[in-house]
Amino acid sequence: MVEIVQQNNPILRKIAKAVPINDISSIKIQNIIKNMKEALASQKDGVAIAAPQIGVSLRIFVVSGLILKQADEKYKDIEKDLIFINPEISKLSRKKETVEEGCLSVRWLYGKISRSIKATIKAYDENGNLFERGASGILAQIFQHETDHLNGILFTDNAKDIEEINPKEK
Repeated sequence: MVEIVQQNNPILRKIAKAVPINDISSIKIQNIIKNMKEALASQKDGVAIAAPQIGVSLRIFVVSGLILKQADEKYKDIEKDLIFINPEISKLSRKKETVEEGCLSVRWLYGKISRSIKATIKAYDENGNLFERGASGILAQIFQHETDHLNGILFTDNAKDIEEINPKEK
């Protein structure tokens, strides 16, 4: 299994490159997605992962369908992990909320960050189909957090009240 890189790795500070649309169906990109899903599934508290977090500087992120279902009942119809390739946030609500965040690449730090409560994103799925999806709550937060990753930003760059919480305490 691939390792999840930690905050001192310079790849997390790079702006990830777009995936050429014709390459989405390639074995290389499909393997990256597979590795991302496996890395995410290996983390009990993981809700999403971006490609740079497994050492690949490409604009891809995966949201765990299983965790999303558990986090919010309104996502109970999501059957599988959601794949976002070359995502672009097209709309953010003006209304924001301060929410708690952590990150698989910034273990075991947690902090409070201001995020828009609604977000709309355009992306390609793992089959190369363009789609647009609106979200609120935890999914809107995930869209913003993962897009930040693709732009070389860690949540700790903008969070307040950052504290280390041991997994046994969580």
